[in-house]
Amino acid sequence: MNHDVLAAELHGLRERVTGITDTLIAANDGILIMADMSEKLDTEVISALAAADLGIARRTSEVARQGAFRQTVVYNSGGCMAVYAVGSLALMVVLGDEGLNVSRLHQESQPAIERINSILSAA
Repeated sequence: MNHDVLAAELHGLRERVTGITDTLIAANDGILIMADMSEKLDTEVISALAAADLGIARRTSEVARQGAFRQTVVYNSGGCMAVYAVGSLALMVVLGDEGLNVSRLHQESQPAIERINSILSAA
């Protein structure tokens, strides 16, 4: 697995979307693959919680019969957290401040997710 290419994808997303503060990629089980996050954040805990969020959201999508899960967004008083499915293997977490344009994030994330999925699938 090419960690440099994954890091470049996360860095590129941060450059294209104003307001992104932190990003990470984890396996569906919550095992951290790559993080571009502040040292004050516990990447292992965020990975595990995001995996739980992904599992619940995927199951809810199945029960509601609304198709395949794509993303969840949690809004907080200081910003938001988006969790995206990366194929069937992984997830991507994006944390942003109050200025994050979530619509722009969704638009810019899709091509990055496709590239990240290709990288992880080839590994």
